[in-house]
Amino acid sequence: MIFLKFDRRIFHHFDWTLLALVLIICVMGIMNIYSTGFSAAGGQTPFYLKQLQWVIIGLVFTMAVFFVDYRVIAQYAYVIYGMTVALLVLVFIVGYSSHGAQRWIGAGFFLIQPSELMKVVIIITLAHYLDNHKSNEPYKLKELFMPFLIVAVPFVLILMQPDLGTALMLMIIFVSIIFFMKVDRKSLIFLFVGGLILMPVGWFFLKDYQRERLITFLNPESDPLGSGYHIIQSKIAVGSGELFGKGFLSGSQTQLKFLPEQRTDFVFSVFAEEWGFIGGVVLIAMFTVLIFWGLKIALQARDLLGTIIAFGITALIAWEVFINIAMVLGLLPVVGIPLPFFSYGGSAMLSLMLAVGLLINVSARRFILQR
Repeated sequence: MIFLKFDRRIFHHFDWTLLALVLIICVMGIMNIYSTGFSAAGGQTPFYLKQLQWVIIGLVFTMAVFFVDYRVIAQYAYVIYGMTVALLVLVFIVGYSSHGAQRWIGAGFFLIQPSELMKVVIIITLAHYLDNHKSNEPYKLKELFMPFLIVAVPFVLILMQPDLGTALMLMIIFVSIIFFMKVDRKSLIFLFVGGLILMPVGWFFLKDYQRERLITFLNPESDPLGSGYHIIQSKIAVGSGELFGKGFLSGSQTQLKFLPEQRTDFVFSVFAEEWGFIGGVVLIAMFTVLIFWGLKIALQARDLLGTIIAFGITALIAWEVFINIAMVLGLLPVVGIPLPFFSYGGSAMLSLMLAVGLLINVSARRFILQR
């Protein structure tokens, strides 16, 4: 019934500021991707045009999600969750492999990466569960079993693809939301100690290349032409940008193709080389404003469901920004986390634009919903 009674007042409260912030970052990202494909001899590759298409399609998704009350979407959370888990299973049956990983499903003229969609789905599902199991007291360990199970199923499936970075993001989202909801002190200590104990055990479940990345993180120079090559070239690119950068289309590490994964994992390195420290600070400032705007929406939401959804989406964006930038600076291991709205990728862009639609949804309806 909520869906059928469409309230036109939400148009008057559309969050144009949030959408503008996202689109500015997207445009900066498209320019950056254009630079990675530029070659004075060979011409321009079409990746920037593909990214532009994903942004435009993503805007359609944003508006579609905005029109449907987030409370209605949450009512179908378990159905959406089940369908997305089914897609993760389908990846192993008819999935497309690339670089030793099987993460994509063919869908006509493009590939879908269900693990990216799961980042948003897990937020909606956890929000729905926690909203239906409200507690005035901090959550105890036994009360966290079901939310943990909700995350554990896709975590294992994504880890098997293998995609360590995305799997870890699901756990980070889970921990962020649970901490936001408050956890009993004894349970918190137990989880912390348990995590420390399981970390060495997790080493034996990693693929060889994942172990190499962790070793390389501690000492990149140990294999400068192998596993350490990516991070060494990334640091050179960022450092060579100095204060004001080398200029658009003028980054030597980028244009001479020394820097690997320029459009995906290391887009910030490309940007820092061309626009320097000042440019990097401006981009980080844009993300910071976006993150604080999302937190404001979470704090002003009219119900617990909206609060959790808004906080979860904001946490997703914040953690991906932090991990990606720390990764390319050599402060964290390379785990394949994209820079939101900036890295090239259709599934990531569409999933994030869906998340933006949910944020605007929560923001607009705080004016017309009763607590």
